[in-house]
Amino acid sequence: MSLGASGSSAGNEVSGRSKGGFSCKIHASIDPLRLPVQFILTGGQTADTTQAIPLVEGISTFSLLADKRYDTDKFSAWLESIGIELVIPPKANRKEQRYCNWWPYKEGHGLECMFGKLKYDRRIAT
Repeated sequence: MSLGASGSSAGNEVSGRSKGGFSCKIHASIDPLRLPVQFILTGGQTADTTQAIPLVEGISTFSLLADKRYDTDKFSAWLESIGIELVIPPKANRKEQRYCNWWPYKEGHGLECMFGKLKYDRRIAT
């Protein structure tokens, strides 16, 4: 698929087709102080679960808070194999509902706050 005019660098950019047109997704991980640790950019059509392991690989932690979209057996097994506690609410259609510790999960709004700060700073910069 070629994007943009001939000779442009659009083919090297992270862009993918989704329902809303060409877009990209930002996958991010943060530390407990809500500071960004790692970013991964993918096309808009890429599923979040495909970037779960690369996003947290190499990070040393005791527990991981994540959204329901990261609730997969593969990711759960990988986290358990390296000794990280999983704090992800189970999906509603999951056959085996598993326990979720809701107390630390309530701190999961930190990622949304970090994205809000990035968007606010972008407005100032432009």
